[in-house]
Amino acid sequence: MLTRFRVSGFKNLVDVDVSFGPFTCIAGGNGVGKSNLFDAISFLAALADKPLLDAALSVRSEGGQTGDVNTIFQHVGDTHANELSFEVEMLVPQTGTDDLGQEAKASISFLRYSLRIGRRDGAARAPGLVIRNEELVHVKLGDAQEHLAFPHSAAWRRSVATGRKTSPFISTAGGQIKLHGDVGTGGRPRLHQAASLPRTVLSSASASESPTALLARREMQSWRVLQLEPSAMRAPDSFNAPGRVDTHGAHLPATLERLIRQDAHSLSAALEARIYSRVANRLAELVEGIRSIQVKRDEKRELLTLVVTDRSGTEHEARALSDGTLRFLALAVLEADPKAVGLLCLEEPENGIHPERLGAMMGLLQELAVDPQDQIGEDNPLRQVIINTHSPSVVSIVPDDALLYAGLEPLPDGHDAQGAVLRWLPHTWRSRANPRTRTMAKGDLLAYLNPTGGLERLPPVNGSKAMEPVPVGLREDLQILLPFSSGT
Repeated sequence: MLTRFRVSGFKNLVDVDVSFGPFTCIAGGNGVGKSNLFDAISFLAALADKPLLDAALSVRSEGGQTGDVNTIFQHVGDTHANELSFEVEMLVPQTGTDDLGQEAKASISFLRYSLRIGRRDGAARAPGLVIRNEELVHVKLGDAQEHLAFPHSAAWRRSVATGRKTSPFISTAGGQIKLHGDVGTGGRPRLHQAASLPRTVLSSASASESPTALLARREMQSWRVLQLEPSAMRAPDSFNAPGRVDTHGAHLPATLERLIRQDAHSLSAALEARIYSRVANRLAELVEGIRSIQVKRDEKRELLTLVVTDRSGTEHEARALSDGTLRFLALAVLEADPKAVGLLCLEEPENGIHPERLGAMMGLLQELAVDPQDQIGEDNPLRQVIINTHSPSVVSIVPDDALLYAGLEPLPDGHDAQGAVLRWLPHTWRSRANPRTRTMAKGDLLAYLNPTGGLERLPPVNGSKAMEPVPVGLREDLQILLPFSSGT
């Protein structure tokens, strides 16, 4: 779970520092940097798995992939910054396995990772990137309540922030980056010359050398930007397809099949009914008349096909469903899958959703996220959701604590260039945690507060009574900005 993100020098993100809770909605106009924030998260996730150049070239660029790594650096005209930096605080899995199947257990699960990357100059080796600093350290558990500023229970905090104080897991000094072993693993630190590294040290961590660093790597690899493609979601699956919904929404049938099978050869009728009913009931919130959902097996062709049955008994294969229905269905399957953990980013979730059903989509997205009032487990996986939008309808119904406003402000260096800024509403948990930080002006929200009719208060997330955030459109201090008041 990504709890704090600091980034500078990446595209138009300059000195951006923001804290995240389980669910966050980023609102702003086109071209202000909402997608760049997702790109920065994706870049870090790629760096945990790929060489520097491959990760840089995987980042979305304005004109498609250009093969120029300079596009990830902040620039004014043709002048690019020489360095970009990241610092993240994160809650990592407490157990996991490395690429060879070796089991790992974290010494401590609340970590801070920092990374500075520069452009490598010189015609002989350009284009290129060089690591200038890489560090992985723990966050003191005694400070966890302060760092996890969003509302949560002590029981939840104790279930996600565990372990004990340790020495650094990765450090940099004198041009060398050290991968330190966890206490008790033995062995000397592994030394690397920073200038010659083709990838981050974190990306090479294994369970035998540094299990905590390995689990930090696994956490970052779980950060995904969902780009749900109708063609991928409509396709049937082969019997041996991965049983996990991918970033494009593929493998819905295989994922449901995995959820209802206890092992490779047995099937629990009770579990099957429970899983199918859960997804069908969720889909019925969006589409009236849904009676059931199932996966049909074609033994001859070895294919799995997702089928929705309506109230009249008519069956509809996934290929016949609308784009909006498929997007909702993919999220419903993810919500039912306890193994779907980590950070999920989604752009403009309102696309393809009828305005009257937007509340169902937003409710699903909030319930996808972990409930910070209950301990993590099978029924409450450590899952986080960040969305971005420019829809007034979405902004009007999200909880005020969940909202961030993305805008542009002049850079402090005196140039005409502008950088992205993220602001939040006053009197929310972010403003209480950062009292000296400038909050969002009410005028920034004016374009989003035109009522679209029938604003409904969403129920507390996961039934929690400890948190009852007010939707932005119902805040009393914002009513004076609405073009129509309830009394006229």
